[in-house]
Amino acid sequence: MNYTFGPINSRRFGLSLGIDLSPDAKSCNFDCLYCELEAAKPIDKITNPPKVEDIIKDVKAALLKEPNIEVITITSNGEPTLYEDIDALVDALNLIKGDKKLLILSNASMISDENIQATLKKIDIVKLSLDCATQKCFQKIDRPIKGILVSDIIEGIKTFSQDFRHDLIIEILVVKGVNDKDEEMDVLNLVLQDINPCRIDLGTIDRPPAFDVQPVSSETLKNLSSHFHGLPISIIHKDQPKTRIDLSEDEILHTIKRRPQSQSDIDYLFSEISKQNLEKLLDQKKVVKQKIAGVVFYSDTSRILSK
Repeated sequence: MNYTFGPINSRRFGLSLGIDLSPDAKSCNFDCLYCELEAAKPIDKITNPPKVEDIIKDVKAALLKEPNIEVITITSNGEPTLYEDIDALVDALNLIKGDKKLLILSNASMISDENIQATLKKIDIVKLSLDCATQKCFQKIDRPIKGILVSDIIEGIKTFSQDFRHDLIIEILVVKGVNDKDEEMDVLNLVLQDINPCRIDLGTIDRPPAFDVQPVSSETLKNLSSHFHGLPISIIHKDQPKTRIDLSEDEILHTIKRRPQSQSDIDYLFSEISKQNLEKLLDQKKVVKQKIAGVVFYSDTSRILSK
């Protein structure tokens, strides 16, 4: 099969079948510092795009072979919304997906286009990247093709989020010395408060990047997450903590009221005593456990995380 890969067991989305819309070469309007693909000049269209019918043929074959697939993921060696027949592809996938979820991983560069917004609204899970909210930082980390403004991306996401009725996830990838500043996170927080995504994935480099840049520590990610007030953040931890902490029921409740905690947060930081106290809060119905687009969150009962 030329256009599908996997399935891959994703800890955030389950068993995922990938669709690569640019199998021959990197086709992206960004050249991100952290990209796992080789550095390449940004372009505005996918080179040698595959036909929709050929992609669907591959997907059907994969679904027959692997009936337990949970998610069909539209991605690319680059940016999938540059694919010229993306709307027709989404329609065709929705006809054959059955009980599977349809997911797209996008850099959000085309989100201000009304046609792209209409297409994305047909998808079950839309995951958009937003590493910075200032143009200077955006230019440095994402290295876009000329003419793309982060302000347009932000306004596009805001407009899209207003009547999108499925799962909207924002991904922030942090690069040491680039977008790990408190002031950048404060600006991002103001933007994300308006967007109100169902989940934010906060992570750092975990594969060899295109450029000589470095990841930040899990401790740094945890500190940066404190800037996002009341938003459901899933921190993608890459290392193990030196110690796990004991928290009382009141301390756990105070922490969760400030920011819903993901299962990853609990596993990373909570001691066995803390986990036992968390269970007590669940039993007392002071804390609720919710699953959002494949990730478990704990929040206080006054909050509903999903739209």
